[in-house]
Amino acid sequence: MKLGTINSNTFQDDAYRLGSVCHPEASVRRKAVDHLLECVDIMDATGSADLKLWFADGTNYPGQDDIRARQDRLAEALAEVYGRLGDGQRMLLEYKFFEPAFYATDVPDWGTAYAHCLKLGPKAQVVVDTGHHAPGTNIEFIVATLLREGKLGGFDFNSRFYADDDLMVGSADPFQLFRIMYEVVRGGGLGSEVAFMLDQCHNIEAKIPAIIRSVMNVQEATAKALLVDRSALAAAQAAGDVLEANAVLMDAYNTDVRPLLREVREETGLDPDPVAAYRASGWAEKIVAERVGGSRPAGARERRPRSRRSRARGRSLRQSRTGGALSAARGPGVSRPTARVSAARGRGASSPPFTGRRSPLADCGQSSPPLADRRSSSPPLAAGGRPRRSRTAGRCPRRSRATGRRERRCPLRRSRASARPAPLEEPHSPSSLTQGLEVHGTASRSRRTPRPVAPARR
Repeated sequence: MKLGTINSNTFQDDAYRLGSVCHPEASVRRKAVDHLLECVDIMDATGSADLKLWFADGTNYPGQDDIRARQDRLAEALAEVYGRLGDGQRMLLEYKFFEPAFYATDVPDWGTAYAHCLKLGPKAQVVVDTGHHAPGTNIEFIVATLLREGKLGGFDFNSRFYADDDLMVGSADPFQLFRIMYEVVRGGGLGSEVAFMLDQCHNIEAKIPAIIRSVMNVQEATAKALLVDRSALAAAQAAGDVLEANAVLMDAYNTDVRPLLREVREETGLDPDPVAAYRASGWAEKIVAERVGGSRPAGARERRPRSRRSRARGRSLRQSRTGGALSAARGPGVSRPTARVSAARGRGASSPPFTGRRSPLADCGQSSPPLADRRSSSPPLAAGGRPRRSRTAGRCPRRSRATGRRERRCPLRRSRASARPAPLEEPHSPSSLTQGLEVHGTASRSRRTPRPVAPARR
């Protein structure tokens, strides 16, 4: 095993936020070019022949930077690195039509990459990443064109459903992989210096088995491409027989080549089933046992997962503390972030802390207990285990300020729809704001305007 392509990294540094070799500031561009030249030094030390360049440079908004000036900066940086390459070394330029830039990526497509490589010289070639295209792009056409021009330098194999998903190659569209490999075989790419690489991100699956499976998928697609009857295909194409030409390709694609690949592996002294061989080797268990990451300091306790009830108590405690901090910051009587509501109600009329649900006691002037204190505020038990009923249970403690009489209907028994505050008639009027907030005070419980009450007779 030896090193293949050296990949540069000009996108993770904070200085590259507005670009690397296309950055408007000369010092940032100098930093990026120096990194690329260092990669060439690594190529000299390791014997690697290929330097792959992918730039995340681009803009997100129109007018953010001069598009043509950024192309000039890119060409200048590429020319300096190209001049540093030695004999037998290549520069592989990769493109991507969006992400992380969304308005204009500096190397967005194969045409831009091809134009720069054509100007640089024969040592500069294009890399095709199968996930760096817009949906519906005919990737095999790009492969055929670059092979025809002698500018296809390599592949980054992966699969995609939406954007640059970096899934296992052949997992999303195996027929597309077959079509690509047929153009590679047709254009003589197998016997050339085209580099076949995997550029994938394995998040939920085991990495080594996923890589083995990806290599097997490429092998199956290549074997099917080699089975295409090219003479019969050429005859059908020359005769204009559309269905026959398509049938020749589909016959090769629908052929099960897995038994053939098992025989080839056995002839070369390899295991016929690479995935099963890896599982039987015990390598996965070995690296898990050897690569134990991190250790707790002496005396540190192991943190156990908290239950749902303890998490709810913690949230209630944090909400109560946050309410107190906001009250101290905004002045006396303000215990919620809605300072305007408390100001309309008057000083000292603080509302209860938010507990996650609306309590009907709020319409009666009473505040519901916090979430953590509801269990402790349950009624005491009488003899026999039944809850003891209080004398004031079910009564409405609210009385009208105008008449001094108790309301006829308790708001506790109202429906949820009638318990909502009355809508504001004029949102920009201070009087309407006060009138809407008086639902919690002396206003009527309905949405209508309260009737004036005559003074009581003596």
